[in-house]
Amino acid sequence: MHKFIAMVGTNSDESTNRKLLQYMQSHYADQAEIELMEIKGLPIFNKPENHEIPAQAQAMADKIEQADGVIISTPEYDHSAPAALLNALEWLSFHIQPFVDKPVMIIGASYGALGTSRAQAHLRQVLDSPELRARIMPSLEFMLGHSLQAFDDQGNLTDQQKATKLDGLFKDFQVFVEITKKLKNANATTYEEVREMDWEKL
Repeated sequence: MHKFIAMVGTNSDESTNRKLLQYMQSHYADQAEIELMEIKGLPIFNKPENHEIPAQAQAMADKIEQADGVIISTPEYDHSAPAALLNALEWLSFHIQPFVDKPVMIIGASYGALGTSRAQAHLRQVLDSPELRARIMPSLEFMLGHSLQAFDDQGNLTDQQKATKLDGLFKDFQVFVEITKKLKNANATTYEEVREMDWEKL
């Protein structure tokens, strides 16, 4: 059984993105172990001269490294991923490399009808950057619009078409995780390239 980290891409206490990940955690409990990861509490990234990494960020990195993959659920603010999520990713690429060749599934929930397509596209760019180099699931978009009305009192998705689509995408992600395991011939070199990046020149 795969073990996944599900990153809540917001510091909001009442986020439907958290609800979406909690739904996946419960709904797919017989298929995978999914552990929610909060990004609340991280200090604002400031590229410390002593290279000291917050204990919370290091603990997050350790869990990501040990996981088979990461699921990130992001809201969309001003056509982009939230600053809190980008801040977390900045810490998770500062002299630590948990995302190198790590399979990532990106999803998102929003209050409006348009979903989180721009935020997801933005997040793909960030995760594909030289400092992170994640393996992002291709051709995958799950956008939950009108998310305030999307769950029943038990936390289940009320739109069966959306639920069925997520079922299929989650199965595809598990296949992608297995495929990714075979695509690591350059992993050691890639890891060293990222590790040796000179942050003083970035």
